[in-house]
Amino acid sequence: MPTLSSELEQHFFDQDRWAPADAIATPQQRRNVTLSDLLDLAGERSFGFLFVLLSFPSALPIPAPGYSVPFGIAMLLLAAQMLLGRQEPWFPESWRTHGFEVTQVRRVLKLGLPWLRRIESISRPRLTPVCTSVPGRTVIGLAIALMAISMMFPIPGTNTLPAMGIFVTGFGLLDDDGAISLAGLVLCLCGFVLSASILLAIVFGGSSLLDLLKQAIGR
Repeated sequence: MPTLSSELEQHFFDQDRWAPADAIATPQQRRNVTLSDLLDLAGERSFGFLFVLLSFPSALPIPAPGYSVPFGIAMLLLAAQMLLGRQEPWFPESWRTHGFEVTQVRRVLKLGLPWLRRIESISRPRLTPVCTSVPGRTVIGLAIALMAISMMFPIPGTNTLPAMGIFVTGFGLLDDDGAISLAGLVLCLCGFVLSASILLAIVFGGSSLLDLLKQAIGR
């Protein structure tokens, strides 16, 4: 099976696929990437594939703005469906036809594909119950749901690490690699601690999660 990075490169950098083919097709019709395109590309690997792709822009060391909130909502919906035991994702029709300029997608992929290839080089099926069993998928669904909610906060620091946790966990789902999914869950835990600390600092006027824990232990 082709690797995810090769599939993405072949699909999104194919000039014939995205350039107007004739006078009838408008540039807007030809140059927008929709959620339906991603679902078609995902095939049977839909959940892991979509978690990787939707977290991709925000997980980069130089994140692309404008993706965290809409993609966070989509991933929250996906995580809820995982928790309900669905085997295939469902999205409202209006979401499936919403488009992004292919030039934007290509910019993100150029930054992210080298990182993706590094993970692919060490990925293989192992510890598969983490990704395939009901308890494993429940834990993964809950972790991704919390990280997706964190991504939707318009606060610096609550986007990148949670998105990285979803990205790595989703990649483990994609290849049934429980070891990589466990590493992703550790990143999700770190993202939760960071986001909670930032939110508590805002609510309690500068006191971080660590400060509050110290105060609780002191009492």
